[in-house]
Amino acid sequence: MLRFLSTLGALLLLAAAAQAGEIGFRRIVIDADGPRPLNVSLWYPTRDTTPSGPVGENRVFVGVPAVTDAAPDHGSHPLVVLSHGYGGSWRNLNWLAGELAGEGYAVAAPDHPGTTTFDRDPTRAATLWERPRDLSRTIDAVLRDPALAGEIDPGRIAAIGHSLGGWTVAALAGARFDPLLFARDCEDHPSPRTCGLSDELGLTDPAIGRDMRDPRIKAFVTLDLGLARGFTTESLASVKLPALVFGAGVDIGDLPAALESGWLAGHLPPETARLVMIPDAMHFSFMQLCKPGAAALIEAEDPGDGIVCRDGGRRDRAAIHGEIAGTIIRFLTQSLPPR
Repeated sequence: MLRFLSTLGALLLLAAAAQAGEIGFRRIVIDADGPRPLNVSLWYPTRDTTPSGPVGENRVFVGVPAVTDAAPDHGSHPLVVLSHGYGGSWRNLNWLAGELAGEGYAVAAPDHPGTTTFDRDPTRAATLWERPRDLSRTIDAVLRDPALAGEIDPGRIAAIGHSLGGWTVAALAGARFDPLLFARDCEDHPSPRTCGLSDELGLTDPAIGRDMRDPRIKAFVTLDLGLARGFTTESLASVKLPALVFGAGVDIGDLPAALESGWLAGHLPPETARLVMIPDAMHFSFMQLCKPGAAALIEAEDPGDGIVCRDGGRRDRAAIHGEIAGTIIRFLTQSLPPR
């Protein structure tokens, strides 16, 4: 029965998206000639009736139907910016972007230089504080040019991030990172998956302690984030924005959600933060759907990486996505009401 209800929920979300109209998609480059050019993907409502095709699809991952380079729909839209995990890309939350665009949101996702699939530059990776700024620059560009994703309501902007992207949106909301605090925590909770990233991500650089808050963000969502315990409790207590914190119930090894998502939610104001633990989700359950046989294809090329297609229970990933998307859409509807 539970599996039936989960599947039904996913189908209802898809039906709602279909009723809301088509989804437009385009990719742009921000500051192409600058020191940190940003490749940004955009999803948005459109009334273009051109046949849609899958975007973000390859031989491993399932894409999302969209009309490429369609004209945005008229009217003002709320905006959601997405942040991918370490070594990921815009494709990882492509599924969620499609759900949100189907509900009337404009969605923008930059590939963070240095920490994306397409740019693993160690120098850029070691400037982690640039990640929140990537999202701010993306907001700037979309607000500046309505032709990109439609007119944006500047009072209805939210941020969602997975893994390191969850850290990114928490910093964007006002959380402050303390390198010394993180170092002390690594002595108490030595974790190769997080503490081992200190040099790669510049976690000992004093620059990471700067204020990265963007006041235009009105709500944020983290999806099984990491590095949470480097945030100061004082800064988290001062974050008054609505926050939805997801944790994966199945530990992939040395990354327990209770010490990351649970810790973050426990130090955000209880009146504005909500923790949602998904018992049968693994860390990678928040990523896009895998095609049949995808895990074997990935293992053949990169042994050990087939785990990105694994989930932790009887439900398939589509059902888990249905729960996540439904919860996020309800949260954003409450947190970003029409003005």
